[in-house]
Amino acid sequence: MRKTTKAVATSLVCAVLTSVPGTAAQAEPRVFDTETGKVQADTLTDGLEHPWGLDFLPDGDAIVTERPGRIRILSQDGLSEPLPGVPEVVAEGQGGLLDIVASPNFVSDKLVYFSFSQPGEGGAGTAVARAKLQRDGASARLDQVEVIFSMAKKTGTSHHFGSRLVFGRDGSLFITTGDRGDGDRAQDMQDSAGAVLRINGDGSIPADNPSPDGSKSLPEIWSKGHRNVQGATLDPLTGSLVTVEHGARGGDEVNQPQAGRNYGWPVISYGRHYSGFKIGVGTQAEGYEQPLYYWDPSIAPSGLASYQGDMFPGWKGDLLVGSLKFALLARLDRDDQGKIVGEERMLDGAFGRIRDVNVAPDGAVWLLTDESDGAIIRLSRPD
Repeated sequence: MRKTTKAVATSLVCAVLTSVPGTAAQAEPRVFDTETGKVQADTLTDGLEHPWGLDFLPDGDAIVTERPGRIRILSQDGLSEPLPGVPEVVAEGQGGLLDIVASPNFVSDKLVYFSFSQPGEGGAGTAVARAKLQRDGASARLDQVEVIFSMAKKTGTSHHFGSRLVFGRDGSLFITTGDRGDGDRAQDMQDSAGAVLRINGDGSIPADNPSPDGSKSLPEIWSKGHRNVQGATLDPLTGSLVTVEHGARGGDEVNQPQAGRNYGWPVISYGRHYSGFKIGVGTQAEGYEQPLYYWDPSIAPSGLASYQGDMFPGWKGDLLVGSLKFALLARLDRDDQGKIVGEERMLDGAFGRIRDVNVAPDGAVWLLTDESDGAIIRLSRPD
């Protein structure tokens, strides 16, 4: 499971990480006022080149990706050197090494899963690999690297790869993909672009997967009609997957992808093309699902967490969404049934583009900033 109970972590992330020697953690904490009280922000480390995804390991350490193709571990000893064993990635535009998540059975199998833009005939496409994380004291490496999913159609565009990874309660793996800059691919049931996919941890297909268009659909497809999903979480409040995706000029969406459903892109949208022209047939059409929430103008959402921690009681049950465009953290206030009833925007411009949002086992919120000198920021309650 990702985000709120994100990895299989059973121990608390130690607060002493806020004083890791040799990182930016010696900087003074910053305190911000929010609608539910004060929030303290500590920079745990900086010097990361466009960090993209993060997960927590059972021993309290964190594993993090950098888009150019590096994986590092943040521990009480500081930020590790890049781990050997990462496969070749196409680090161009929005492509590169993307999300990462530990196996639900990490204690026994030591597996980590990561998504990346994979080179191939015609260009690049979203792929997912798994590997054993081998640690020997301060050193670590990836062994037995195996690609378990690869988008068949590779293209030369350098944007809209997706791509978040979320383990379901049954151990299946959700993969989000983008339309690779070609909206028609999001409606092609023989194409894994513009979709939420569901596979088993070994790359096989779950027997109970849906078929959005009968036998004409790829067996790994869970839902279609997505433009570029860059945030996803398994939501304890609703018991289902929740995603956020980029619109064009407006029309960023929060969705609850259901098996076999079509979410409309590019037939329907609450945004417009960058040229200003209308997208598809408008905002609704028969056979296409409506979003739970949308933004217009766009905030360029990336990273999503369903907050169920104890550190911020006023956020309990709410969704936390990173914004690239406005460099902020959006809190979507929800009622007991999961309906979004309001929005608060926090940390406006304070740290740069927010790429990922994670809830640590102790209830703190960890953010990744998508910058050339990217950082890991920890949000907690002031003492």
